Amino acid sequence: MLICLLSADYFYDSNAVFVLESGIQALISLVLNNVPVKMGQTLCICSRSSITIDNKKYYFVQKLDEGGFSYVDLVEGVKDGRFYALKRILCHDREGRQEAQNEVEMHQMFNHPNILSLVAHTFVDRGGKSEAWLLLPYISNGSLWSVLEKLRDKGRSVPEKQIIKILHGICSGLKAIHEKGYAHRDLKPTNVLLDENDRPVLMDLGSMNRARIEVRGTREAMTIQDWAAQRCTISYRAPELFNVESYCIIDERTDIWSLGCVLYCMMMLEGPYDLVFQKGDSVALAVQNPVAIPQSCSYSEGLQMLLSSIMVSNPQERPNIDWVLDQVQDLQSRSPNTQTNMV
Repeated sequence: MLICLLSADYFYDSNAVFVLESGIQALISLVLNNVPVKMGQTLCICSRSSITIDNKKYYFVQKLDEGGFSYVDLVEGVKDGRFYALKRILCHDREGRQEAQNEVEMHQMFNHPNILSLVAHTFVDRGGKSEAWLLLPYISNGSLWSVLEKLRDKGRSVPEKQIIKILHGICSGLKAIHEKGYAHRDLKPTNVLLDENDRPVLMDLGSMNRARIEVRGTREAMTIQDWAAQRCTISYRAPELFNVESYCIIDERTDIWSLGCVLYCMMMLEGPYDLVFQKGDSVALAVQNPVAIPQSCSYSEGLQMLLSSIMVSNPQERPNIDWVLDQVQDLQSRSPNTQTNMV
């Protein structure tokens, strides 16, 4: 790690306030809080940029992630010394700003241990454009996908007891969302965070909308299909969203399909349609067939049966979250000490 003592390596914009802080104090803060710093990364500990949200100041620490229209940075509260994830959403127009506002409102709707909470937010306008800043809790273990990738690289698998525990938490979060009359619409391993106790936390609520959508006509069907193509990850997208029928009802069971894909990924360390997508083959066609569980799968028959019961192409035959949660709880009670470590 290269430590820069001369100049800051990051600046927000004209709204940011620059302050000086003891380099030693900043470095100690990073080490004590187990903040990941990559080898070879330049880290400035002399001049640190800061932002203010709701009259509270936060120091920038490092960049965490970025997507097509958003960036996620690690920041530290000046007063409480805690770390947070700052999600900055670029709003290119009025519609983009409304979408960001909807994401804020989705976060504010829930107070649940398995749904990522919103600490604070603000909108920053400059140069005719605006950004939505969402201050979120920082979970250092990262996403479920990052955990699975590490296991795959080591040639190991997830113990069944751990899979059931994580699945139970995901189901609890989904149940809370569905009970409010909404659906997540983009459930996948990268949108599930895991804390140090393997508690899953659902994140990225930007694709959430009303669970029940009544489609009346070809135009509405195409509108929903186009929306799903943009907002619902293809290899975790429910079959009914690939070719939306002209007269039908889309409901929260799109999340149940995605849940099945997440369960498959925890069992096999890759999604059921990841390889199909990577080869350039049609995921839309592949999801019409029953999911194939490899014969080499060493997990219990009960867990495999649950997976098959969830991943049903016909949404009318797909179970709801209450049924799935009951099955998961039954698996927990029947095999509380089940372990299937593979090396």
